Amino acid sequence: MTAIEEGATAVGPLTGVRVVELAGIGPGPFAAMVLADLGADVVRVDRPGSPGGLRIDPDHDLANRNKRSVLLDLKSEAGVAAVLDLVERADILIEGYRPGVAERLGVGPDACLARNPRLVYGRMTGWGQEGPLAQSAGHDIGYIAVTGALSMIGAADGPPVAPANLLGDYAGGSLYLVIGVLAALQHARAGGTGQVVDAAIVDGTAHLTSVIHGMMAAGGWRDQRGTNLLDGGCPFYGTYETADGGHMAVGPLERKFYAEFIALLGIADRAPARDDFDSWAALRTAIADRFKQRTREEWTAVFGTSDACVAPVLSLREAPAHPHLAARSTFLDHGGITQPAPAPRFSATPGAVRRAPARPGADTAEVARDWGVTSLGEGSPS
Repeated sequence: MTAIEEGATAVGPLTGVRVVELAGIGPGPFAAMVLADLGADVVRVDRPGSPGGLRIDPDHDLANRNKRSVLLDLKSEAGVAAVLDLVERADILIEGYRPGVAERLGVGPDACLARNPRLVYGRMTGWGQEGPLAQSAGHDIGYIAVTGALSMIGAADGPPVAPANLLGDYAGGSLYLVIGVLAALQHARAGGTGQVVDAAIVDGTAHLTSVIHGMMAAGGWRDQRGTNLLDGGCPFYGTYETADGGHMAVGPLERKFYAEFIALLGIADRAPARDDFDSWAALRTAIADRFKQRTREEWTAVFGTSDACVAPVLSLREAPAHPHLAARSTFLDHGGITQPAPAPRFSATPGAVRRAPARPGADTAEVARDWGVTSLGEGSPS
């Protein structure tokens, strides 16, 4: 997968789908980026005086790639009118305000669906549209904390460890919003009406733990961090330090893979029995001691393309050069930035990176022409 020329015609399975994104931060913009990567025409409505998404140079805010931006003042009648004109021509709208803010601005679900009854109105929040905490501020770490997800991550003898903001914001938030708006779009296009999609990070993150709850009910998962098969409690599912301070990720859960693992590691003749839980501490020590005898690069060569389920733990800067990822073009370069390519992949309608991150307001004239919305200039700040 490669980047294509700047401003090229949209490609991907969502080509022809129009999306209005009311500018925000975090999971909302990422969800809109996913839709844009898949070919949707995403128009981001930025507000004058706002720095936009991340507090970084807009040229590096990858959540805004493949989008176009218009600048509208939603506190003015003209700005609201311009947004509603866009909504009339859109298939999906995404907003990430606190509950009630869009309504107060005049671009809430009632106003938008009145202009376009087939519109899918996607709402992205942490706590959801109702409940005791609906109006409270929050961030990823708090959302995954109350759902029980954070309690599972980290060593048994240490505190819970936040996995950046990948689990809540992007997995439990963005991707559930994408699933929701696409499902609602299918409903609308199959002869139904538009509707509101309430995507709350707490709901999505809780949903991600479904299988764990089933295992716990069956007695196959302890509600105690670092004591289970998949949370670091098992000596053959975890990470180990190498001689140079690097780390290897180990996960040979199946017996045949485990046999290959201890053979290549060189401890097959002395490793304690894997099925003897009382020997797991000794097994962990044996594995750790052996990994400390060679560097990460040396162990990577040892395990290579084996079925031992062992991989080097790479940094963000190292990952694009991994031979497998390089062969698949999992990362690409566009606009001088190395970045993940669109995912997943489609055989007939592949997605692509077509545009660098949109600068606030840079595409107003182009969007006005393509969408046939003459009011955009009236809603822009003077």
